[in-house]
Amino acid sequence: MDSAETTTGTAVGIRDRILDIVIEILETEGYEAVQLREVARRSRTSLSTIYKRYPTRDSMILAALESWMDEHRYAPLAQQHHEPGESIYDGLMRVLGTIFEPWERHPEMLKAYYRSRAATGREILLHRGLDIVIPAAMEVLDGVDEDFVDDVDTVLSSLVYGLSGRFAAGEIAITDILPTIERTIRRFTAGYEATRR
Repeated sequence: MDSAETTTGTAVGIRDRILDIVIEILETEGYEAVQLREVARRSRTSLSTIYKRYPTRDSMILAALESWMDEHRYAPLAQQHHEPGESIYDGLMRVLGTIFEPWERHPEMLKAYYRSRAATGREILLHRGLDIVIPAAMEVLDGVDEDFVDDVDTVLSSLVYGLSGRFAAGEIAITDILPTIERTIRRFTAGYEATRR
């Protein structure tokens, strides 16, 4: 899209309508149902206009996921702050709860996120999330031993990716993810917090 086009209300309205339709399809019909022709039909936009903005189906899905995550996952996270006296466990669960509660309300979006991460948008989605999640988590982990922080990062990233994959494959329910993370964080932080007292 050229810069003159992005400043017009019509171009922004078309883009938003296209992404809104993609999000709607992802949430109600799933990842495979997102097809460029169907999005064009539902958004009452020409296929050529869609191709100008999103050269591939994956780029369109990626843009829709980024838009959805900005609104549902990351906006509330950016407004939170670590309270004095908040335990590492409570702080991490506050951050992780903020991230996963929208997934629980919109499970098809987690499936789409997982599928898209495995496709061409993997690094973009991962880094976009980390740009907001890391500062919130590091605020909780301020003053904590660097080795412990590295261990938390390794354990959590592996656990979250694994649980998300198991959910996307239909092996576990969406409501199993956050309790599993909670138990892991409780066990992982209990020993560390006991040595800090």
